[in-house]
Amino acid sequence: MSFRVNLDAFRGPLDLLLYLVRRHEVDIFDIPIALITNQFLAHLEVLKELDVNDVGDFLELASTLMEIKSRLVLPQTETDEETWEDPREELVERLLQYKKYKDVASMLEEKGRRFQQSHPRVSNDLPPRQLDPADQPIHEVELWDLVSAFGRIMKSHEVVQPTNISYDDTPIQTYMQRIHRFLVEDGELAWTTVFEPGMHKSTLIGMFLAILELVRHHKVEAEQVENTAEIWIRQGDHFDAQLNLAETDEYIASEDK
Repeated sequence: MSFRVNLDAFRGPLDLLLYLVRRHEVDIFDIPIALITNQFLAHLEVLKELDVNDVGDFLELASTLMEIKSRLVLPQTETDEETWEDPREELVERLLQYKKYKDVASMLEEKGRRFQQSHPRVSNDLPPRQLDPADQPIHEVELWDLVSAFGRIMKSHEVVQPTNISYDDTPIQTYMQRIHRFLVEDGELAWTTVFEPGMHKSTLIGMFLAILELVRHHKVEAEQVENTAEIWIRQGDHFDAQLNLAETDEYIASEDK
């Protein structure tokens, strides 16, 4: 079985690097290379498990991080100290440029979201939620938060994986329908309950990709009370009780060409 993932969903290696810098609340001009490199490689291992066809850019940046890490730990002579340049400078410049464009894109996205709220499409109007989101101490989970959480799930399941090799051709749409059905019935689903103990590795990957697809295209939200708390998969605004898999089918068809 081979799951195909649109790498655009992962936004590229600089996005992962910026996420890690923000997550650890470190100075972008003084990046702790050892810590960030280890975290970057851990996320890269998860992407490899998802069978992403093109992780070349991630591998390239990983190599750059490892090279910088090695240069920083090498002993220097007095002559070297006089001419030494911080190998992180070029990387920081790339990261700052990316951050600038990302901030502008986020601002435009927020403006677009406000415009949609001011001019709603009547045909898609839904009754207001009973709970006021402003009163709930939650925040939207980033894509890389989900990747990190899935990495922990994979590690916790390694010890219970069967020794025999088995293949599962279950399409991702089946997992999407399963999760969507739970959301229709209960309104929300705890992250840890999605990945049941003893699940085969292929099933874990299928469920994870199904969540990503539902979040990206089907008005599903992933939220978390605190950074270390449970992640909740919930109905988003304009959530449709009837799951339309046309976009997913078109995407998979395009990948098979």
